Amino acid sequence: MDASAKPQHAKLVSEIRRPSRDEAEEAVRTLIAWAGDDPSREGLLETPARVTSAYGEFFGGYHQDPREILQTTFKEVGGYDDIVLVRDIPFSSHCEHHMVPFFGKVHIAYLPHDGVVGLSKLARLVEVYARRLQVQENMTAQIIDAINEHLNPRGAAVMIEAEHMCMSIRGVRAHGALTITQRFTGVFAEDRNEQDRFFALVGKRG
Repeated sequence: MDASAKPQHAKLVSEIRRPSRDEAEEAVRTLIAWAGDDPSREGLLETPARVTSAYGEFFGGYHQDPREILQTTFKEVGGYDDIVLVRDIPFSSHCEHHMVPFFGKVHIAYLPHDGVVGLSKLARLVEVYARRLQVQENMTAQIIDAINEHLNPRGAAVMIEAEHMCMSIRGVRAHGALTITQRFTGVFAEDRNEQDRFFALVGKRG
């Protein structure tokens, strides 16, 4: 990744004015009315406040920095230099096209170059990018780019498996359909044997 390039999401956070909470709650009332209900009825009176609070949690990734998560590494690992893999990391995100959820699991592997990162940090890295408006392909690229930039491994591999509510509850209503994306860099991109090892460890066929 070009170090001089500004990531898309960083630009959004720094350059777009964030509405006030009151403005956000008023927007929710507008959507409730557009849907055909009365935002002033008892059951919906507190909904705008609840929605804005939920959005603060759903999209908290805009205010987290991958560099801070991955900056601490451990070099005293007994010379270990083989695959480090964390599989089945659960996540939920929101499709940027329809703002409905997609969810599933992420598998991350890397070949250490100069130390390893705490295993929980990889799960936290997933959360950084999942808690934003996303498309799965972009999220896959963002996770592996962050690993390469901040850990400088000999190679990295990321696979995401997810079900998209924009397909299962609207449109074609394809319940249970999974979308799989993957990306390899370094040794994983160059050596098919390393890819096969990755697929075997996550229980998938390449």
